[in-house]
Amino acid sequence: MKYEIVVGLEVHTELATESKAYCGCKNQFGAAVNTLCCPVCTAMPGALPVLNEKVVDAAILMGLATNCTINPICKQDRKHYFYPDLPKGYQISQGDMPLCEGGYLDVMVDQSGTTRRFGITRIHIEEDAGKMMHDDAFDGSLVDLNRSGVPLIEIVSEPDFRSSAEAKAYLEAIRELVIALGISDAKMQEGSIRCDVNVSVRPVGSQTLGTRVEMKNLNSFSGVARAIDYEAARQIAMIEAGGTIEYETRRWDDIKGENVVMRSKEYAHDYRYFPDPDLLTIVVDNSRIEALRSSLPELPQAKMRRFMADYALPYDQAATLLADPDKAVLFEAVVGMGANAKSAANWMCGDVTRLLGERGHPLEDTRLTAERFYEMLNLIERGAISTAAGKIVLERIMFEDISAAAVVEAEGLGQISDADALREIVRAVVAQNPKAVEDFHGGKTNALGFLVGQCMRQTKGKGNPELLRQYVEQALGIS
Repeated sequence: MKYEIVVGLEVHTELATESKAYCGCKNQFGAAVNTLCCPVCTAMPGALPVLNEKVVDAAILMGLATNCTINPICKQDRKHYFYPDLPKGYQISQGDMPLCEGGYLDVMVDQSGTTRRFGITRIHIEEDAGKMMHDDAFDGSLVDLNRSGVPLIEIVSEPDFRSSAEAKAYLEAIRELVIALGISDAKMQEGSIRCDVNVSVRPVGSQTLGTRVEMKNLNSFSGVARAIDYEAARQIAMIEAGGTIEYETRRWDDIKGENVVMRSKEYAHDYRYFPDPDLLTIVVDNSRIEALRSSLPELPQAKMRRFMADYALPYDQAATLLADPDKAVLFEAVVGMGANAKSAANWMCGDVTRLLGERGHPLEDTRLTAERFYEMLNLIERGAISTAAGKIVLERIMFEDISAAAVVEAEGLGQISDADALREIVRAVVAQNPKAVEDFHGGKTNALGFLVGQCMRQTKGKGNPELLRQYVEQALGIS
C-alpha cells in the first residue's frame, strides 16, 4: 500500500518591536542575563500588563499579506501551563478569537515554477516565555527572563503539505514575508522564528486524516525537512508492521537524525484557556486596517515571479536574491543603472554570496554600493578587466572604502585586449607546444583549453580570455 504524507505547521515569530508585548522593557536579543525585565514580565504581584499597539499592527500586516480575515473585535486569553521559564504560570495568548483567520499563501515550491496554495487557519498574538539555561559551569538550570514577554505571532497552517520539500518552501516564504514586512528579523539561530510540525500518513486516495504526531525542537528549515521525512517513514513502518500510531509529542534530535517521545496523549496539556481579566478587548477600526493594507510592500512571492519573468532569472537565483532583501535591492539598483541582469545575478548569487559567507557579514555591513558594483560590472563588460580580476576588485570594494577603478590601478589589473599583442603571444605559445597542437588535431579537444591557459599565463592573467581563445582557434585552423 502506498501512503501520502500530511503535514501542518505552527510557526512562532518574534516581532521586532522596540519594547515587549505588555510592558516597557526593551525587546533586544543578547543582553546580559535578566537585565531586560521588570515587575510585569517577571510576574510580580499586582503588576498589570498593557498591550503594545505595535504588536497588533504587526499581526494585522501579516494577516493582510496572507489573505486572512481580520477580526476587528477579539480578546486575549490566559493559556495555563507550568514550567520554570513561565513566571506567571500562564502565557498571554489568544484562544477561540484570533486576530486573523481563514487565509492562504501561494508559494512557488520548485524550480519549474509550480505554485501551491497553503491554507492558513489563524494568526494570533501571544507573549514568549523566558529561557532555560544549562551549562557545565554551574549545577542545575537557571532561568533568563529577558525573553519573557517578548511579542510573538503564531501562524497556524492547514494540513496542506504533502512533502517535506513543500513544507520547507513554505517556511522560507514565511521567513521572507516577515522580513519584507519589517515585523521580524526572522533569525532562526536567535530563536526569532521557530516551528512545530504535525505529521501523519494515510493511504493514497484516502480523505481521512491519520493520527498526527507533533514534533518540537526544530532548529532549521532543513532540519524540519529531515524530521518530516523521518517521522513519515517511522509511521509507515509501524503501520505496515501492524502497529498503531499514537497521538503524542516527540522531540527531534537533528544530530542523531531521529526523534524521541516527550509526552503521550495521556499527558497532553489542558491549557484551561479563559479571557485575561487584566486586559481589555481588542477593537480595531476599519480605517486602521486599510491604512496598514496601503502600507504593504511588494510581497516576496510576487517579486520572485517578477524577477523570473522580467529578468529571465532561473528559480535558484531568484530565490537566493529574495532570501536577503538587501541583495534584491542592490540587484535591481545596478540593473536600473544599465548593468546586464544575467551578469549582475551571477555575481550576486556567486561571489558576493560567497564572500559574505566567508566573512560572516550581512550585505548591509559591507562597503558595496550600487555605484561601486555597477562600476566593476561595467569594467568587465567593456573588457577593461577580466572576470578573474573582477573577483579581486569585488573583494576590495566590498570591504574597503575604495572604488573599482582605484583597485584596478593599484593592483595593475587592467586587461590586455590589444589584438596584435595577443596574436603575437598566441603564435609563440602554439610554436612552443607542438605536442598540444598534435593532440588537438588528434581529437583531444581539451588541448585547446591548455593552450589558452598557457597564453593567459604569458599575460600574467591579464589577457582577454575571449580574444585569446578566438586567436588560438584561428591558429589551429578551426575558425
